[in-house]
Amino acid sequence: MSQQTAQQTEPTTTRRGQVAWALIITSVAGFMASLDNLVVTTALPSIRKDLGGALDDLEWTVSAYTLTFAVLLMFGAALGDRFGRRRLFLTGITIFTGASAAAAMAPGIDSLNAARAVQGIGAAIMMPLTMTLLTAAVPAAKRGMAYGIWGAVNGLAVASGPLIGGGLTEHISWHWIFWLNVPLGLALLPLARFRLAESHGTGTRLDIPGTLLASGGLFGLVYGLVRGPADGWTDSVVLTGLIAGGALLAAFVVHGSRARNAMLPMRLFRSRAFSGINAASLLMFVGMFGSIFLLSQYMQGVLGYSPTEAGLRMLPWTGMPMIVAPIAGILSDRIGGRPVVATGLFLQAVGLGYMAYAATADASYVSQLPALILSGIGMALYFAPAANLVMSSVRPQEQGIASGANNAFREVGGALGVAIMSSIFSAQGGYQSAQSFVDGLRPALVTGAAVVALAAIAALVIPARRRAAEAVRTTEANEPAPALETVAG
Repeated sequence: MSQQTAQQTEPTTTRRGQVAWALIITSVAGFMASLDNLVVTTALPSIRKDLGGALDDLEWTVSAYTLTFAVLLMFGAALGDRFGRRRLFLTGITIFTGASAAAAMAPGIDSLNAARAVQGIGAAIMMPLTMTLLTAAVPAAKRGMAYGIWGAVNGLAVASGPLIGGGLTEHISWHWIFWLNVPLGLALLPLARFRLAESHGTGTRLDIPGTLLASGGLFGLVYGLVRGPADGWTDSVVLTGLIAGGALLAAFVVHGSRARNAMLPMRLFRSRAFSGINAASLLMFVGMFGSIFLLSQYMQGVLGYSPTEAGLRMLPWTGMPMIVAPIAGILSDRIGGRPVVATGLFLQAVGLGYMAYAATADASYVSQLPALILSGIGMALYFAPAANLVMSSVRPQEQGIASGANNAFREVGGALGVAIMSSIFSAQGGYQSAQSFVDGLRPALVTGAAVVALAAIAALVIPARRRAAEAVRTTEANEPAPALETVAG
């Protein structure tokens, strides 16, 4: 090999190594944050047996994490842009790992719920930065494939939460749901410190008024959504949370359209690509989260499977992203993300509709299998191109806040989905018998299918890849970009 060829090969090899490490680090971090959304659902009976607590206390074991996660996502992304994405990523991992250990060792239900809230804070800092750090490390032409793998891992975490939680609870103890995060977090800290490059977003000051409005608004809205099914939608605290949250978010929109250095500039929503993919993400998570929440209970409470057996039977759904999502990423590089995302969402809607048809008090697994496969393929086709669409719809220095906003829409959608579908389930059925559960499950799944179909329609609003790229270039030409700092790590 000539000296010139060797010099060309060495940087290429080094670049590939950086991409691989960035992909591993961000995927594992995203897996941990996504997993903890639903991992405790199948462990709640065991937690109640060991720690006690009323039903409301157990609901907060799930909701405390969702609440702080959703509320602080955009703030976490803004901190990363201002003070260094790698630095804040390390901070988020440290908080998340420490809180996981505290949750595993919690002596009572109140201390467990407090640790879960702190876990959500760490995840809110860590999660949006996974996309920006990965984007910075991967060449533009290869991002579809990278997002495909990242999306597969995150999709697997969301859907397999009940399986992992049930398996650990059934065969070891519920404490290991949280201990699982500790070695992963400790391994990520040195890898992220030495294998990721530091980068910054805009050099402007933090938008304190915007941060307070967004955080307060999301807190009120998500709190109301979480408590609505349990306390009733006419409860004074629930109504106060929803109304006050909505008012604060409306004020946040006004602030974002007027402030010079707004945390989330409302001009981003002038882009059909940015608006369309965020609307699709919100609606997708409404349908998917609510469905998984109820179907994991259906398989155990109605069909009589153990937590592990139920999780294994959901593998055609939960495991499909590992196979299909990388392919979806490659397709999005070649034909654009819009057709891939829309197709995936339509398949997910059909799968949920089919599951509503197949769900009976004594349904066989074979009758459910087509629905599980369709849902799995649909979810896999959505995750990777969706990430690509979000990051390509804005300028590079705005990718941090775009990632935070998209993740916030997803988390609010998840909370909304559980709330809506639980309310429909309670109104039409209940836990009194197997048939009563099915009577509530079916209309809830039909609702979930309809919402995901709306998400597919929202995805079709996204412009074709060439027109979206031209729109971003036009924005860059017409508006001066803020200063962008990048420092090699």
